[in-house]
Amino acid sequence: MFEREDILTYEVLDDPPGVEIIDQLERLRYHLTTGETVAPTPIPTDDFHFPVGSALALRTEEFSLPMVGGLYVRDETGAMLSEVNHLDEETLAEGSYILELTTQIKTYIEIEGPLEITANMLETRVAFDEQRQVRLGVRSRHQRPATTVTSPDDPVAMMDAISMFGSALKSTTPERSYPSLRGHPPAIELGSAFDVPETVERPETGISLEVPATYDAVYTVAPLAYYLGADVRQGRVPRLVTDDGFEYDLTSPGGLEAGVERTLRQLFLLDCLTRTAGLYEIDLHERNEIEPHVGLDFADLYDSSLPEQVATYLDVPYRILEEHIPKWRLTAHVEPVPETVEQLPFVVNDLAIVRIAEAFADTKTAHPKADGALTRAGGFTRSVSDSSPGDLSYVEPQSSESLEQAWIGDHIPIGASKLTKAAFQNRLDREKVAGDISITIVLNDPRMDEERDLVSEAYGDREDLPFDVTVHRDLTVAQLREVLGGECSFLHYIGHIEDDGFRCTDGKLDASSLESTAVDSFLLNACHSYQQGLYLIEAGAVGGIVTLNELLNDGAIDIGGAIARLLNAGFPLRAALTIAREESVLGGQYIVVGDGGVTVTQLGTGVPNLLEIMPADEGFEVVMKTYATDEKGLGSLFMPHIPDNDEHFLSSGRLKPFSVSPDDLQEFLQLQDVPVRYDDILDWSSSLYVSELQ
Repeated sequence: MFEREDILTYEVLDDPPGVEIIDQLERLRYHLTTGETVAPTPIPTDDFHFPVGSALALRTEEFSLPMVGGLYVRDETGAMLSEVNHLDEETLAEGSYILELTTQIKTYIEIEGPLEITANMLETRVAFDEQRQVRLGVRSRHQRPATTVTSPDDPVAMMDAISMFGSALKSTTPERSYPSLRGHPPAIELGSAFDVPETVERPETGISLEVPATYDAVYTVAPLAYYLGADVRQGRVPRLVTDDGFEYDLTSPGGLEAGVERTLRQLFLLDCLTRTAGLYEIDLHERNEIEPHVGLDFADLYDSSLPEQVATYLDVPYRILEEHIPKWRLTAHVEPVPETVEQLPFVVNDLAIVRIAEAFADTKTAHPKADGALTRAGGFTRSVSDSSPGDLSYVEPQSSESLEQAWIGDHIPIGASKLTKAAFQNRLDREKVAGDISITIVLNDPRMDEERDLVSEAYGDREDLPFDVTVHRDLTVAQLREVLGGECSFLHYIGHIEDDGFRCTDGKLDASSLESTAVDSFLLNACHSYQQGLYLIEAGAVGGIVTLNELLNDGAIDIGGAIARLLNAGFPLRAALTIAREESVLGGQYIVVGDGGVTVTQLGTGVPNLLEIMPADEGFEVVMKTYATDEKGLGSLFMPHIPDNDEHFLSSGRLKPFSVSPDDLQEFLQLQDVPVRYDDILDWSSSLYVSELQ
């Protein structure tokens, strides 16, 4: 093992021979297969052209990646020479080359030619004319705040604190639209006096945001300030200004929230287009669609200053860009109170849209439609008593266009995740873990065996990842306490939960009594599990899915089975629940608590996606809906392996429709097991046969 960067290690493989690279903190891994057994040795990282955290050298005549994820060929100066995707071939003459791999763990391979690169639908192979040295450098995508800024609880001081967010940017060029070049903003802690560590240095971008000194205004502009590396200062009229005299009204049209959201989306999209004239000269679908209508010289823009780019971008009519902007991953609805500022860096790190919370729902019922279904339907519920939780205060955030919604503040959100500071801190404090992904299934009612069977089959059916799945039945209080205290990547609980704890064979276990838990994430598929889920977060968990009311067993089985398969396919908690909610009228009873961006398993390549298949005159029409993850956030690229497609697309959201023949569709469905909607039914690509769809 080597640990020059504490969380990155490697293992030598014998069957098949090769090397497996492991990020122990994010629980990511991938392997390079070689033609023969290799003997890697750790090497210094300083000599690599691009920044890496760990490096090793090995000798081989060839190596392969198990799936095609895209590969950039660069010369020794870092200049891009070509791009290799599925069904491509590339022959390189003598010389020094850098191969940049689009794997989950950022990887650069420095080699000497001549060599040949061949990519089919299943793997990418690099072959030399003789045995040669391969220098492999890797960098973790793990992010955490580099430091903490202390701020008093008044909005003017918070302006200064949020102005420090830009210190985390690794670039102020258009490449900062790549998630790997946006570092985590400094944490903010409320205190009696303003304090910024000497190590924090905001980039001099020449851009300022002027807003009134209110919590509403300051919180709203936080993601825009971060992305632009802008200074936030007090002003009567909200506006963006630059040192060279450019001014832009942030309230037009629709008020400050709408103006900031539109401005951020517009600047971000045009940066994604401009960066294709820089380090990544790729065929980008969105640029192909927009360029004929805007008259921009992207090569000239790339070499312009940031204030010049911003002024040019904001002169483009928004209506031309709107339909091409990636679907935003997250909108965070926040209460305008001082404590909110401490969670702001974590949602801004996700480039989330920030909205100020509005109307509260005056009800004690989380989802009236589901309550009606409970009274009409047969079967049993997962409640063990007639009692219901005490008076609860719910809030229903206004809907937005983002894929996912989240809530920061008191009260229980309906249709949104409940973010908590403890969850984010727990993720930062997560210990590196070697070994397999551990899945624990607890079944505390034999009548729910059907769900246990479904999820046992779903978890760990990935040949490319090591899993350790453990099933427990009919646990006592002491046994469940031991399970919750042990190391566990994901807990899937099936049974009964009441206000005062998990129902066990000899009583109840109240999670508030736990001193700590090593469970990372969880699904508590039982009635009224919200409060116990919050207790698990407070005890050390990162995120989980819980329920707000009673559940019919049949509906809980449908949702539990769908969530299990989606998590196993690499979807984050929030995205998995967003899709699974549609499988039952009970979907509105489920929400995420804690950090909903956490994933249980990694995706081999690309980003999580859902297929929508519709019959067409000649074959089928396929629409892909992509979802961002922490590793592949906004600004990531995705290339569908569909015949005749040579374009990259920005993730996330719906891609353009593709027309495919029955044979091509069948081959495409077998590439990776992904969720599929056909005739409004959720299925999986590995179990679909095109002949049955015709």
